[in-house]
Amino acid sequence: MPNHMKKNIDLFALFLPEIKEFLLKKDFNNLKQLLKNMHPMDLAEGWHNLSQQEKIIVFKLLGTRKAIEVFENLPFYEQNFILNNIDNNEVAQIINEMAPDDRADLFKELSSHSVKKLFSLVSKEQAQNVRKLLQYKEGTAGSLMTTDFVEFKKDMTAKQALIFLQENLRSTHRENVYSIYVTDGNHKLIGSVSLQDLLKAPPDIYIKDIMTLPEFIKVETTTNLQEVARQFKKYDLLDVPVVDKDNVLLGIITIDDMVDIMEKETTKDIYEIGKMTARGGKIISYAQAKAFDLVKRRAGWLVLLLIFDFLTGTVLKNFEHLLSSVIALTFFIPMLLDTGGNAGAQTSTTIIRGLATGDVDFKNIFKVIRLESVAALFMSLIVGSVAFMRALLLQKDFSVAVVVGLSMMLIAILAITTGVALPLISKKIGLDPAVLAGPITTSIVDVCGLIIYFKVAQIFIPILRI
Repeated sequence: MPNHMKKNIDLFALFLPEIKEFLLKKDFNNLKQLLKNMHPMDLAEGWHNLSQQEKIIVFKLLGTRKAIEVFENLPFYEQNFILNNIDNNEVAQIINEMAPDDRADLFKELSSHSVKKLFSLVSKEQAQNVRKLLQYKEGTAGSLMTTDFVEFKKDMTAKQALIFLQENLRSTHRENVYSIYVTDGNHKLIGSVSLQDLLKAPPDIYIKDIMTLPEFIKVETTTNLQEVARQFKKYDLLDVPVVDKDNVLLGIITIDDMVDIMEKETTKDIYEIGKMTARGGKIISYAQAKAFDLVKRRAGWLVLLLIFDFLTGTVLKNFEHLLSSVIALTFFIPMLLDTGGNAGAQTSTTIIRGLATGDVDFKNIFKVIRLESVAALFMSLIVGSVAFMRALLLQKDFSVAVVVGLSMMLIAILAITTGVALPLISKKIGLDPAVLAGPITTSIVDVCGLIIYFKVAQIFIPILRI
């Protein structure tokens, strides 16, 4: 757990006894004062420590701005609980003043009945804004952007621009402001000005003279979020403009939202590699999780992999006569398959990471395959030699040692090849590469590795040829 998160949770825990005492005594004046001095994120992260009744009381005691900030940072089930337990006027105030992207995210999660109710409570302008954001495909820049931003015109002076910015920031809720984008009369993007440059500029200088061209640092609404993340990383961005195919500025994505997406993607990949239902990167929180939630996330994949592993038993049964003839072959099966599984997992993890960062793509695929092929040969020689020496020392039988060593080499090559191929194939057909990694690679290596082992044994051990 990051230190800053631990600090936030500890801070809420520090005030929790006092909050509970004020609630018990119904001392709402002092409680309101205490809540006023707490950061919204601290309240949101410690929210689950309150009972349902306490949550509603505390929420109603928060100032409007802080209540909205707390609400935006709560998990969906907490948001839904609050919306169902406050009156329509309070709901309307919260929904109308939420950041557009947060409001759209909430609407995505709600049932059609709840969405219909909320549309009747929000202003016409905000309802239109939500519908516009909901039309973008999940996982694209359009689905993440906020439409709450400030536009400058190139003929403004720096002084006029600052006054215009101040007025806009006072009148509405805005995302953190890092850059301000310059548009023409048709709202087409022509440049950007950083807040720092604007503050340093002489009052009478024109915006067109201090703006920078955004040609290489902008994204379209259809751009995949992985590509957006690469843009943020490559150019050290704090925000990025989102445009349509005609270069009309439609919204912005800030680093705050991008970090949340990166965290979800990382969580999603970790769960998928571990073969659990990813649920869009929704983290398993032991503070709120129930045993059945864990079962639902894990059981499906576990059963699927179990069925796949039935093949291992089938292979062993088919080669039962080999095992009964040379019992020593049994001793080395775990070593061979475990090493193969480890080699495959190492490779698939590297390839998946490369695909995620852009280091691996279909433009340099042959270079990647060449590198992995050379590495596979060297690694197979290393593990094969170690396996040969181990078998020779244990059994004192040269034939068995040759079978184990050669099988180890072939299984290592198979595992590394599988670890490269599965993520690339899944990427090509539009699946998440993490889906076909880890245990699936291991399962394939287990089945094919056994077949390789027994076939090699039949070649090198005379008694098995009969």
